[in-house]
Amino acid sequence: MILMNPKKYETEYPDARSREIMLKTIDFFESRGRGQLKKDDHERAWYQDFLDFQKGEKVFADLLTPTPYALGPNARWDTWRNCGFNEISSFYGLNYWYTWQVSILGLGPIWMGQNEAVKKKTADLLAQGGIFAFGLSEKEHGADLYSTSMALKPLGDGKYEADGRKYYIGNANKAALVSTFGKLTDTGDYVFFVVSSEGGGYEVVKNIVNSQNFVAEYALHDYPITDADILTRGRDAWDSALNTINVGKFNLGWASIGMCTHSFYEAIDHAAGRFLYDHYVTDFPHIKQLFNDAYTRLVAMKLFALRAADYMRSASAEDRRYLLYNPMVKMKVTTQGEEVMNLLWDVIAAKGFEQDMYFEQGVRDIRALPKLEGTVHVNMALIIKFMPNYFFNPGSFPEILKRMDAANDDFLFQQGATKGLGKIQFHDYQIAYGSCDLPNVNVFKGQIEVLKQMLLAAPPTEGQTKDIGWLLTLGELFTLVAYGQLILENAKIYGVYDELVDQIFDFMVRDFSKYALELYSKTSSTAEQMELCTRMIAKPVADQARFDKVLAEAYSLRDQYHWSD
Repeated sequence: MILMNPKKYETEYPDARSREIMLKTIDFFESRGRGQLKKDDHERAWYQDFLDFQKGEKVFADLLTPTPYALGPNARWDTWRNCGFNEISSFYGLNYWYTWQVSILGLGPIWMGQNEAVKKKTADLLAQGGIFAFGLSEKEHGADLYSTSMALKPLGDGKYEADGRKYYIGNANKAALVSTFGKLTDTGDYVFFVVSSEGGGYEVVKNIVNSQNFVAEYALHDYPITDADILTRGRDAWDSALNTINVGKFNLGWASIGMCTHSFYEAIDHAAGRFLYDHYVTDFPHIKQLFNDAYTRLVAMKLFALRAADYMRSASAEDRRYLLYNPMVKMKVTTQGEEVMNLLWDVIAAKGFEQDMYFEQGVRDIRALPKLEGTVHVNMALIIKFMPNYFFNPGSFPEILKRMDAANDDFLFQQGATKGLGKIQFHDYQIAYGSCDLPNVNVFKGQIEVLKQMLLAAPPTEGQTKDIGWLLTLGELFTLVAYGQLILENAKIYGVYDELVDQIFDFMVRDFSKYALELYSKTSSTAEQMELCTRMIAKPVADQARFDKVLAEAYSLRDQYHWSD
């Protein structure tokens, strides 16, 4: 069973400390119980108890300190175990995941920077239970780095004054250090520097969200800075901003996985115990379809995210394939999370509004994830740059294996330049597809071939290349191909049985057809493009025995997890 059950936590770790962190975190949340956690959510209580727990257990210190700066034997930046913590914390509430997530973002420019003294200070602050913040976005400019108005004014003798505001900055009320992006007033060069939320000249303007989280607007007023506070300048500052996003935004997909998993347990328990019109709700044909779709989509989300982590951990200057798969975790997996929650909500209906359910906060918060840290269209604009090389110019790479080893992910903080994305190559996607001979996978292969024909015979016109709406839909088709590729790779690694794989591709075929029809319907689509789009539309191969086997597995999750009271 690939989905997590906190009561029977089975994720493998190569060392005892990693497993101890996960089990103690689960125990913290279970001992707090549904009543207290729901009360805190409804009352928007600051989660000091969780921060005290992680401080006492040195959770963030061990998980978020790279090995070169470790103050103890268990500290490393290990994406495998960080994925596990993502999943657990979001399973109990997105608020708890969020304070961890924005700490990761705040740490990115520090660990990627060149200021060794700040790195050592940061390791010490983590050991003391510190949390961190990422001062990038601004109210007027969002995450448009070009337009940042945060100003750092040189005063001479290595001294500066910082002035400006940042907006939508998580943890900014309590952050030990806030990594802040701005420009030098004399040269216009970009710069990253650190400030303390307790420093003079630092003003927390307000919490701008209605939540347990504190997502601040903060202002710097003649805030004193010295060379000792500066992390990077110029191109290095720009690169560390984008590379921090590459590292940190991957976690959003994992938050969706955790939230959807908890919600699935609640939905199956409710539906299986409800008797209407002489039938249990789970006996109705449309409910079976909803559950099968929700289950296969959720399993696919996790298979893809796990495999993307393998590429992330194995990245190097010569192998940057993860830069395609990573934004797909934050874009595709999170939008699939919304779809899973929609399917489950159609099952449990009004029950999803009840205040004692995890579900009511899950459906509220799941919407945030595709919209946090860059919207879907921003990530799609990045993804589509990879399409020509992905389809038509594959490279040769050694096979990437499952990466659960106890290693520090060094390259994530040594990435360097963010240029040249269009030159990145990928291994031949047909290796994964060619190794699988299942009915719906074969239908999907046929859809891919027609898409490639369209890209060669009827590529986007000059006008379409400037139409983000047209490109978004084309990007959705491309994304499905890479999504299916990694699912197939990981299904082999995890020994997923054929019926489940083929049922996953049942919805993949339908999704491909949906986007093909959407592209057909675009105002600017040409006659040749429209004809090829109609050839992409296909019906999945039905197999009742396959459907029933997968449904039985989904239904077996009944009574497997109950949130402790």
